[in-house]
Amino acid sequence: MPEQKTVSRRSFLRSGAVAGGAAAASGLAAPAVLAQSPVVMKMQTSWPASDIWMDFAREYVTRVEAMSNGRLKVDLLPAGAVVGAFQVMDGVSDGVIDATHTVSAYWYGKHKGASLFGTGPVFGGSATTMLSWFYQGGGSDFYQELTQEILGLNVVGFYGFPMPAQPLGWFKGEVNTAADLQGFKYRTVGLAADLMQSLGMSVAQLPGGEIVPAMERGVIDAFEFNNPSSDLRFGAPDVAKNYYLSSYHQASESFEFTFNRDFFEDLDPDLQAIVQYGVEAASTSNTALAMRAYSSDLRKLQDERGVTVHRTSQDILKAELDAWDTLIPKLEEDDFMRRVLDSQRDWVQQVTFYELMNAPDYALAYNHYFPDTLKT
Repeated sequence: MPEQKTVSRRSFLRSGAVAGGAAAASGLAAPAVLAQSPVVMKMQTSWPASDIWMDFAREYVTRVEAMSNGRLKVDLLPAGAVVGAFQVMDGVSDGVIDATHTVSAYWYGKHKGASLFGTGPVFGGSATTMLSWFYQGGGSDFYQELTQEILGLNVVGFYGFPMPAQPLGWFKGEVNTAADLQGFKYRTVGLAADLMQSLGMSVAQLPGGEIVPAMERGVIDAFEFNNPSSDLRFGAPDVAKNYYLSSYHQASESFEFTFNRDFFEDLDPDLQAIVQYGVEAASTSNTALAMRAYSSDLRKLQDERGVTVHRTSQDILKAELDAWDTLIPKLEEDDFMRRVLDSQRDWVQQVTFYELMNAPDYALAYNHYFPDTLKT
């Protein structure tokens, strides 16, 4: 006799009650109706509805719904629709929402170790290097230990879309040396806040949608978010005209896809696989969209909005590395963070040696075909 799938109270409340009412009204057997009732996943992001990161989240939704052939529907919501942008982890764990599209730095207030999954020391590895660490270097086990064992959160999570390194950000005037950063009221998040404070800034941790209004009110006078497309949509060029690309404060971040553990485990095995591996599918699609949009919008910032684009100076980059050197021993006083950082260092030392030894000088080739384009 075939094994019957156990229907939990959560599953019954989601679909059984509705299907039962339909069956009573139509005379159809309940199982036939249940088979036609899609599971609805309420997913809230940490992004405003207009941000390009909502477009990235929509790419995940499109793929999950298509691969499930309509058996899974995603109700995608912007930041604040149910909970605040920084409260999505609690919302998922408590079952207020079923899933979230966010970044781990947004819940580092629970444990600074959260930031190591996206906004930690670089050690020389890129976001692709560190996303590989999550899946092949033990990172996912550390993530489960932190979320489920240390913090007792009722979640499962996956990572996708290795982001280009984040810009140092937006300033009203030029900043050419580390000394020039002293005294700024600066927006960033996660361990980047600790890092920038050590460079003489005072830091406000704000969701993306609050950044430009805070700049207009004088709460901050410099900021970073993530990329040219988001910055353009936020209205960054309305409040500052100097944009500094490249930085070590957030150089290896990826999106975090977190799911309520009960909701995830209630799904049929094939739907669990679609929810999980849809992250990988969206990661590829997000990368392609980012390459097109970020580069196009950077040109718009320069050509249409009067923004001067700079490359962050070596003096500032060196100061950031020195600041990480001071911060890391303090982080390693926590046993969990020490073990994660040891694992990441080992991974980067091995993998980045191959990456750097194998990579040709792309700047040399670019300058060969597009001379006088790169400005340093």
